[in-house]
Amino acid sequence: MMTATTSLPPDGPGPAQIARYKRLCTDAAALGVTVITGEPLAHHTTFRIGGPADLYAAVNDGSQLVRIAALAATHAIPMTILGGGSNVLVSDAGIAGLVIANQTRNIREHVTGPVLAGHLPQVVADSGVTLAGLARWTVRAGWSGLEWAVSVPGTVGGAVIGNAGAHGGDIAGNLAWAQVSYGGQAPCALTPADLAFAYRSSALKCLLADEGIGGGGGCPIVVAVGFHLTRGDVAAMTARADTFLAHRRASQPVAPSAGSIFRNPPGDHAGRLVEAVGLKGHRIGGAQISPRHANFIINTGDALAANVLDLIELMRARVYQQFGLTLIPEILFLGRWATRPPFGPLYT
Repeated sequence: MMTATTSLPPDGPGPAQIARYKRLCTDAAALGVTVITGEPLAHHTTFRIGGPADLYAAVNDGSQLVRIAALAATHAIPMTILGGGSNVLVSDAGIAGLVIANQTRNIREHVTGPVLAGHLPQVVADSGVTLAGLARWTVRAGWSGLEWAVSVPGTVGGAVIGNAGAHGGDIAGNLAWAQVSYGGQAPCALTPADLAFAYRSSALKCLLADEGIGGGGGCPIVVAVGFHLTRGDVAAMTARADTFLAHRRASQPVAPSAGSIFRNPPGDHAGRLVEAVGLKGHRIGGAQISPRHANFIINTGDALAANVLDLIELMRARVYQQFGLTLIPEILFLGRWATRPPFGPLYT
């Protein structure tokens, strides 16, 4: 998943910022981290949309993740954590500062600590592990509780920030604790109460929203997550997981998308509302409201972020006009937005 970024002017960094970029690259090399310039982020998002990152670095362990984030904070460089690249729309103009690709992949069980308020997890996963991959791993290992997640895109870190859920389950129902670093500081362990989970939200997501599309040096970074799980029958769990996977294949598009665009309003479904106002299948440029599920926007091959944003605004406007409801998106808007600022992460 991701944090938000501090936006720079659309024409890119100035001389002072470039000097800071060079110092960061030198310091990162000393940590064994290679930083590259101009990496196309369309290669790293499930939408297959997004302009270049000023700086881009991939990390594969939690210590590296925290240390490179600390370097960004030290050099006053905007920072974005990108996990699986789902649930985000990256600007066509790209992202200012440093994009850190979180490729931490470790999963471990029978953990002995930390114990927080009696919360001892059965399984701990790095934040860069895919949520669906973790769910499959736990099923094979005989741990029950995450079967609902076998079809959910994104990483464990992003799932915590957005309280991901499906089929009646969610992260809040399984989390023991999350280790979180603020701007590269030493990670602290947060309990479910600390995280203040709500429907598709958490205290971490609200913090990102309060800072705008601009986390800066203090934005939260999920490093690792402990889960409460119980022993279960592998055959029965596999059958449940297969049912959830079959439902996803039957009901959701296979074309590139960010996942669900909007949260479901209380007592209703965003897809039903968008379909009811006649927009299912509507297209702007290369972006289309999915003919299969109207709460998804798909990239038909050449979509721009601007096309997607136009569709989102149209969907919200039509639903509000007909039903008086304001749809709230699940996705985050990252990067430089030159002609107009997008709605904030929570559409507040």
